[in-house]
Amino acid sequence: MCTSQWAQLADNLCATILCTNEIHDFYFIPFREQPIFSTRAHVFQIDPNTKKNWVPTSKHAVTVSYFYDSTRNVYRIISLDGSKAIINSTITPNMTFTKTSQKFGQWADSRANTVYGLGFSSEHHLSKFAEKFQEFKEAARLAKEKSQEKMELTSTPSQESAGGDIQSPLTPESINGTDDERATPEVTQNSEPRAEPTQNALPFTHSSTISKHWEAELATLKGNNAKLTAALLESTANVKQWKQQLAAYQEEAERLHKRVTELECVSSQANAVHTHKTELNQTIQELESTLKKKEEEIEGLKQEINNARELQAQRDSLTQKLQEVEIRNKDLEGQLSDLEQRLEKSQNEQEAFRNNLKTLLEILDGKIFELTELRDNLAKLIECS
Repeated sequence: MCTSQWAQLADNLCATILCTNEIHDFYFIPFREQPIFSTRAHVFQIDPNTKKNWVPTSKHAVTVSYFYDSTRNVYRIISLDGSKAIINSTITPNMTFTKTSQKFGQWADSRANTVYGLGFSSEHHLSKFAEKFQEFKEAARLAKEKSQEKMELTSTPSQESAGGDIQSPLTPESINGTDDERATPEVTQNSEPRAEPTQNALPFTHSSTISKHWEAELATLKGNNAKLTAALLESTANVKQWKQQLAAYQEEAERLHKRVTELECVSSQANAVHTHKTELNQTIQELESTLKKKEEEIEGLKQEINNARELQAQRDSLTQKLQEVEIRNKDLEGQLSDLEQRLEKSQNEQEAFRNNLKTLLEILDGKIFELTELRDNLAKLIECS
């Protein structure tokens, strides 16, 4: 039985024990980040070398959860495989979740410099996860806008005067005062009132006001930096605490499993506990049947892979044979061309031989004709004599 099944079994048993009041010292420590939506999926990451192939980061389907940090208004996607965090992605307004198939979706995390992929068991789970992603992405955008508005309200912008001199920040008193009073820099609280500066002392007063203004800005920035540093340290501490509590939960799950074994050995079980035990056994059977189906699917996939490899080997063999046939065909074509040339040469020689025979026959016919005339002449001479 895998770790996720033991975890689910431990959760069910924990609920049973809390209902029957058999264990009173089991409690949960509240987190600053709370899960707001969870589902199960196979987790993948893009190959950092090829940037094309998917690399599985979990051997089986794991729990993938959306977490919300109410202190910082931050939404995160977190998934654990045992004690290892395989997804830790903060949702930002510029992220996009893309459905690449009916059961697979992906999104890019620029902070982690990777692309995450999730394979779901059904299209409904994928659609639900995508809806939550869009919802929390919009919530993150609104939270970011509100944070920017608060920072703009807390920061005091400096303004330029009509003559090009820098004035002090506006206060309610300067807004409601006269023009002469608006031109005079305001004094800070808990300070004694000063006499109105002369015209020669104005630059010094303005520079002093500017210096105070920028000192206040610097103090504000230092305060913000200190807050951000404290938040970062708090987040790191929360992560460590989370890992410690996760290890404690795993130990608690093992202890609960042993407790289940002990409860099975006890004959004097109450009816409620017996009912819960039956439900747990049914759940275990369902999980085992699901695991068996998954194993059968894996075996089928392995068989398909072997068949594909065999087909690949056959294809390579046929390709090699085809290449050999093509080479042999080229050789035969060369031999055929050679035979055609020889045939043509033989035909030319036969034609020349026939022409020579015709010429010889014509000469022979002429000679025969001459001999016949000579014979006739001789015969006539013999008759005449």
